Amino acid sequence: MEGIADNLKKKLFNEKQIGWENLKDDCINDIMEFSKGYMSFLNKAKTEREFVAEAIKLARENGFKDLMEYASLNPGDKVYFVNREKSLYLAVIGKENIADKGVHIIGSHVDSPRLDLKPNPLYEDTGFAFMKTHYYGGIKKYQWTTIPLSIHGVLVKANGEKITINIGENENDPIFTITDLLPHLADEQMKKKLSEGVNGEDLNILVGSIPFETEEKISEKVKLNILNILNQKYGIVEADLMSSELEIVPQFKARSLGFDCSMVAAYGQDDKVCAYTSLKALMEIDNPNNTAICILSDKEEIGSMGNTGMESHAFDFFVSEILNKLGINKPNLLDRVFCFSKMLSSDVDAGYDPLYAYVSDKYNAGFLGKGISLNKYTGARGKSGASDANAEYVAWVRNMLEENNIKYQVAELGKVDIGGGGTIAYIIANKGADVIDCGVPVLSMHAPYEVTSKYDIYSAYRAYKTFWLK
Repeated sequence: MEGIADNLKKKLFNEKQIGWENLKDDCINDIMEFSKGYMSFLNKAKTEREFVAEAIKLARENGFKDLMEYASLNPGDKVYFVNREKSLYLAVIGKENIADKGVHIIGSHVDSPRLDLKPNPLYEDTGFAFMKTHYYGGIKKYQWTTIPLSIHGVLVKANGEKITINIGENENDPIFTITDLLPHLADEQMKKKLSEGVNGEDLNILVGSIPFETEEKISEKVKLNILNILNQKYGIVEADLMSSELEIVPQFKARSLGFDCSMVAAYGQDDKVCAYTSLKALMEIDNPNNTAICILSDKEEIGSMGNTGMESHAFDFFVSEILNKLGINKPNLLDRVFCFSKMLSSDVDAGYDPLYAYVSDKYNAGFLGKGISLNKYTGARGKSGASDANAEYVAWVRNMLEENNIKYQVAELGKVDIGGGGTIAYIIANKGADVIDCGVPVLSMHAPYEVTSKYDIYSAYRAYKTFWLK
């Protein structure tokens, strides 16, 4: 029998329970089925180009059309705009006047930490052919050695012909790897700091060892053989590699993790877990009150710079074109729209890991299996570079989640002086919108294989759909 203190504690304390507890079987089935679709999508979309291509396919299947196909727009219309095949903006036009009510935005990014081939990557050394790489985003370099790798991307010839590359994912494809020292000879290496054990310049993938068969006395026969293989398959020469975007990513498939299959292990869940859940949610939005916008951005892992990153004006162009096609655009209206807008910056949170508990404030951490994480601010140390959501907007989001029985937690990205990180939140906040980070907690973030909870993934999908329908 519960006493007065127990009841008072339940009423007054902010205790977050594991979301799996007391779930009905049909809800568990929904969670598991949703995660199957998520894992399948991840296996087809390891890079930003692949994610955008799959997202467009899904959008068109659900009634979305290219914004440029419309001369005018009306409530209920579903549109998208592709930015150089690497970022994508989608919208469902709402019933409310955008000029008075703004828009409801959910923004995530579809780029992930990886290795990029250098412009002149291929070389031969003592009978081995290698390709040189330059790492993209924040990685622990030692994690990228001795794992199976695949090559994804595009190569564009000088005449404009574009060739899509995907080598390593098919069962019959070869894979690639980066070698490491055997422990017997690694005494000097293992005395170094962890961050110095593997140098960035040594992250070179091994791509071949058979020399080109000829009786002629020529150098670099292995390199020649590799180029001949590429020429026969793709019709390219070495110079064509200079105008390519070829990304080296883990060959691992997304899989269920644990005896209970409660988690997902996969590459690139930062931030494709939020991108996928928001994209799926938008596919189910019809005739919302406020215009619903989904951002799938590029370049977040390196600062959101460039014409496909959120620092560019491409997103402003998208919203301006919507205003034009609604027939209401006028000077300064775009600024007004943003100032009346609300956004969930849907990026992942650092999940609490009991094996590395010393980096987290246990009372302000996001836990796997306890629902979606709200980060009022990110930044580093003294909130440097953070977008700090105001109390009124945090309360508005809390109310939305609580009214719909969506479990959530409010968290920070690690202890105050440990480190920090950022998202695209500040970019939209700088335009005048109310913004808070709202995403899925992740273990082993930025590693070649990251871990999430299926419960949290489904919670994110529900939260994003609710946000657009509010």
